Amino acid sequence: MSETTTYTGFWQESPRPGILGWLLTTDHKRIGILYLGSLISMFIVGACLGLAIRLELIAPGRTIMDAQTYNATFTVHGVIMIFMFLIPSIPAAFGNLLLPIHIGARDVSFPKLNLLSWYCYIIGAVLAVASIFGGGGAPDTGWTFYVPFSTQTSTNVSLAAFAAFMLGFSSILTGINFVTTVHRLRCEGMTWGRLPLFIWTLYATAWIQVLATPMIGITLVLIILERTFGAGLFDAARGGDPILYQHLFWIYSHPAVYIMILPGMGVISEVIPTFARKPLFGYWAMALSSLAIAFAGSLVWAHHMYASGMSDLAILVFSFLTFIVAIPSAIKVFNWVSTLYKGSIELAPPMLYALAFIFNFAIGGLGGLALGAAASDIHLHDTYFVVGHFHYVMFGGGGFALFAAMHYWLPKFTGRMYNHKVAVIGWALLFVGFNITYMAMQAVGIQGMPRRYYDYVPEFTTLNQVSTVGSWVMALGLIIMFANLWRGMRSGRPIGLNPWGAATLEWSIPSPPPLENFGEEDPVVTRGPYEFKGVVADEY
Repeated sequence: MSETTTYTGFWQESPRPGILGWLLTTDHKRIGILYLGSLISMFIVGACLGLAIRLELIAPGRTIMDAQTYNATFTVHGVIMIFMFLIPSIPAAFGNLLLPIHIGARDVSFPKLNLLSWYCYIIGAVLAVASIFGGGGAPDTGWTFYVPFSTQTSTNVSLAAFAAFMLGFSSILTGINFVTTVHRLRCEGMTWGRLPLFIWTLYATAWIQVLATPMIGITLVLIILERTFGAGLFDAARGGDPILYQHLFWIYSHPAVYIMILPGMGVISEVIPTFARKPLFGYWAMALSSLAIAFAGSLVWAHHMYASGMSDLAILVFSFLTFIVAIPSAIKVFNWVSTLYKGSIELAPPMLYALAFIFNFAIGGLGGLALGAAASDIHLHDTYFVVGHFHYVMFGGGGFALFAAMHYWLPKFTGRMYNHKVAVIGWALLFVGFNITYMAMQAVGIQGMPRRYYDYVPEFTTLNQVSTVGSWVMALGLIIMFANLWRGMRSGRPIGLNPWGAATLEWSIPSPPPLENFGEEDPVVTRGPYEFKGVVADEY
């Protein structure tokens, strides 16, 4: 495609003109763009709150906020990053953009339901913001809303809980749509053995969304009933059980970890074969390990609760199951590295983010084994080691996978390429800053610093200062990355059909894709998703 191209694809092809063409769209690509813009906006807000937390912890004593404001800040940071960014990030944004194209369909099974899911997301986000500024003050319970504090505090916990409830509805609707689409709308020749691995991870994630998310919805409603009517379900003075809340919460929230990370694994499984110029090693092992992670990850929730007074037998069982989950995750890492072996590797920006994902996820996964073993968890429980571990898996894994997806697929959907040298600079700063920030957190956690504390003793000062400086480096990398992507979307060099030389179906249609993806004739698939024979990268 020449540099003078004016092709705009689905960006301008719409039954309705202007803003209504976006707000009332049922095109999966436009809904994916709406999701992406919304969740990146929420990420920026959450990241600013995270920087404020790190600035407060740069030295003992008060720095920029008081204790109550600090509690509210880390609560809102967690709610935004978990419920409004990580959970919907890859499934809702890039799942919507790519799932129909990957399987040769024109749209998802329920286009109007798809739009409704985005509106549920927006309603939840608006309610969450309202809970920050409404009377009573921002919620201060942490993103877990643990009882009894969440049932007794006078802050806006009920509104924040209802916001998370609405965000759960959005997740359920997306899951229903994706499961149905994968089963019913695959094109001719698109057998289960020819599905791209990104679709396998979306499919496994969708089942978690459908089956596990109602649990958190019910639990959050019970919090509201407890606060409003004094139901007593979690109040020990009325015969309730506060530990019951922890079980109900983590029955959803540990599978939610895999809602955040599984689609990221799918992204990495698309990027690595493309830039290693090799078929992915162990296709069926990778596909089935996605389902195994979704299933086994739903059975290990109580490893968050070793310190809550569980029986020795329960601790043994949940510790064993936790180590079982490591097996399919290790299969994925092994197969990614095996795909790289003797490959013709190109260190393009998406590949750099994919390699960073493997590095970060490996560190986070090994830290998870320390927390899965009851003996070491008793020492590390509720310390900053848990905070560092969680960020290594969720942001170092899910976040870096999202950035890999943005660098890999956004040129396809905008028709324009970003600056590769600037992208590499942004990646380097982000990767280095990330590891400085969260490695220091893990180190200070091993020393015994508890999480969620407003203040700390002087011997923790040096590592907290290192972590805060690392957060500044990471923020600079994020600014450069987002600015470069935005500039590329607006005025980057036009690209052809397939700038990376990838083999999956989306690279066979124009850039950006047209309104109904494949036009009048649906495609017929005759090969696997990673067969590179005859595939040549376009010049751009």
